[in-house]
Amino acid sequence: MESYTLRVNDQVHDVEAAPDTPLLWVLRDLIGLTGTKYGCGVGLCRSCTVLVDGSAVPSCQQPVSTVGTRSVTTIEGLSESGDHPLQELWNELNVSQCGFCQAGQIMTAAGWLSENPAPSDEDIDRFQSVNLCRCGTYPRIREAIRTAARRMQGADR
Repeated sequence: MESYTLRVNDQVHDVEAAPDTPLLWVLRDLIGLTGTKYGCGVGLCRSCTVLVDGSAVPSCQQPVSTVGTRSVTTIEGLSESGDHPLQELWNELNVSQCGFCQAGQIMTAAGWLSENPAPSDEDIDRFQSVNLCRCGTYPRIREAIRTAARRMQGADR
């Protein structure tokens, strides 16, 4: 076991874990943030996506020892009140069906929208293609991201 000081959702957490412990398990089991979901465990479904210094990463494949001083943002930290445009649109457009993959979907979109604030439908499909939705709500996911991007630019309120 090793000691790590992690910055998660703008809070500092001291944890003890084996160096190869996936960030997912540190977040869920040691810090108690259960919004990040375990899906496949091999980084294919991306239900466990979090932001590390603003970039979307599958937390099941990110060993805690590699996080260092980088900032981690989970779905709980995206917005304290749940009013991030992506979260609002997910609710307004009833994107979720079972909801299992949705935190990963939202965090993936939040990561790349900061670099591509005006995505085309093709961009959205390409960037979100790494996230699997077993319920197939992809058209609603696309619409939520498209509308959130406009809101984030102040063009759709």
